[in-house]
Amino acid sequence: MRKSPTAASSVSPRLRAAFAAVAVAAVTGATLAGSPASASPTAPASPAHGSRPAADTTQFKGVNWADPRDNFADDYLQLSGLSTKDSYRQTYAKASRIIAAFRANLGANTVRLPINPYTVNGAYWKSYRGVIDAASDQGFKVIVSYWEGTGAQKDGFIDDEASYWPMWNTVVKTYENDKRVYFEPMNEPHGYTDAQWADIAAKWLSTYSKVPRDRVFVSGAGYNDHVTTVCADPRLKGTYLSLHHYGFWKDYATYDQWVADLKVRIGDCASRTVADEFGAPMTTGLNYNVKTPDDNFVNFIQAVTDTFRELKMGSVYWPGLRTDDIYSVQTLVGPAARPWLATTNQSGADRLAWAWGRGKPVKN
Repeated sequence: MRKSPTAASSVSPRLRAAFAAVAVAAVTGATLAGSPASASPTAPASPAHGSRPAADTTQFKGVNWADPRDNFADDYLQLSGLSTKDSYRQTYAKASRIIAAFRANLGANTVRLPINPYTVNGAYWKSYRGVIDAASDQGFKVIVSYWEGTGAQKDGFIDDEASYWPMWNTVVKTYENDKRVYFEPMNEPHGYTDAQWADIAAKWLSTYSKVPRDRVFVSGAGYNDHVTTVCADPRLKGTYLSLHHYGFWKDYATYDQWVADLKVRIGDCASRTVADEFGAPMTTGLNYNVKTPDDNFVNFIQAVTDTFRELKMGSVYWPGLRTDDIYSVQTLVGPAARPWLATTNQSGADRLAWAWGRGKPVKN
């Protein structure tokens, strides 16, 4: 979960509704429209040790595809460019074009998608599956992640376990044999303490014990803002860990300060960690290819993409596509029935390419 209201003209902050006292603490920092809505978390005090199932996570080079409502919904999820009225065939056709555009424009090979009980347990699931299928059929890795609802439900807890587990029963049964599909039990579980969240993640793993652990993403505690505690838990051994990191968490930090902030959240767990959300404004004219020490967001994007490359970490930008989000690195073009994408900030796309092992470093 991450952003502020979709209207690009708003510049007022929208902090998350509830703070997990033991996991995060608010810090000052204005949130631009389309910027992440998560509360600004405090970095953990010290790194922790954990298991490392693979040498690195560089195979994940991706973007998030989001509902204009930021994926918080008490009804069907409707990804930008799609319609809940579309059939499976229509959804698959549109999604195929958008996935192809992510690859053509950005060089992505991974997409992170939201799920919720309304979508999976309801009639729209038959059509929504077309998005996952279209991505998998094009060879994309697909991370499906549970989002809580909005309003009073937006509190960092699983909304309703009576619908949560049947949702996962359906998703796992449908995709357990598709090696390109990965499962993330919950996005930003900030209502729970670190220990409580680890218990829930362990329960998920035991419930779906036939799912290979290297196809599960365990969210970092709090707002996915540190992975050190889940990394240290032996019950979660063999899973990937998902980290979120955002420039709006601070009013200002230097390049070096952002590098240090990121690294303390990872500890010595980089080989298991994928940053499956990070982002900054892409439609406001910032140039991320040139050092601009007085600009917090330029410092942030340059620091984190350099660090992901250095640590051989996969990364999944937020968002690849979300209507009216100034962080969106892609925007819809073309007719609604045959959507395509255009890049909103080529310098931002260049920094993604650099994080993913291609391209050129920032100019001095």
